[in-house]
Amino acid sequence: AMTEEMQTILVVDDEPEIADLYATWLQRDHEVLTAYSGPEALETVDETVDIVLLDRRMPRMTGDEVLGEIREQEFGCCVVLMTAVDPDFDIIDIDFDEYLTKPVMRDDIEETIQSLEGRADEDGPVRKYHALVSKKATLEAEKTHSELRHSDAYQQLVDRVEELAAETDISAPGSDDEFLFREFSDR
Repeated sequence: AMTEEMQTILVVDDEPEIADLYATWLQRDHEVLTAYSGPEALETVDETVDIVLLDRRMPRMTGDEVLGEIREQEFGCCVVLMTAVDPDFDIIDIDFDEYLTKPVMRDDIEETIQSLEGRADEDGPVRKYHALVSKKATLEAEKTHSELRHSDAYQQLVDRVEELAAETDISAPGSDDEFLFREFSDR
């Protein structure tokens, strides 16, 4: 069931044609704002923004810095980091909700936005759980099993996901997450 209320999405990319393309994809179903730099993004974001699609690599101010500032000012929005750079274990310490690797297709963005709907309203542990599951899935898609197995940071992430799942009672046995986890931990 779609909510009646349109979500407000801020698209941030230092390449105007990319930001404008994403905005075009989204404007039929959402209220869309665009910013072409980190400082412009921070001038634009406010309590009315539900989701920020944020390019990670920008001159002057990186997406990571913009994200840090958004979190510091405690806007409740969800943030999707988007980048052409393959994610590394450093993403575990970055406070985003979803991660998309460029080139990003229209379906990727639409699915991600759907998955984020209502997430900003979730209580802390549930939202944190979803963010951590996203990080886990991102790393599992990018790293070899050996790299994952030998990363303490990844193991801590897996443990935290399990703790939060238990705490929030999210994952019913037999859920996809459990399957994914089993698949990875068996190797």
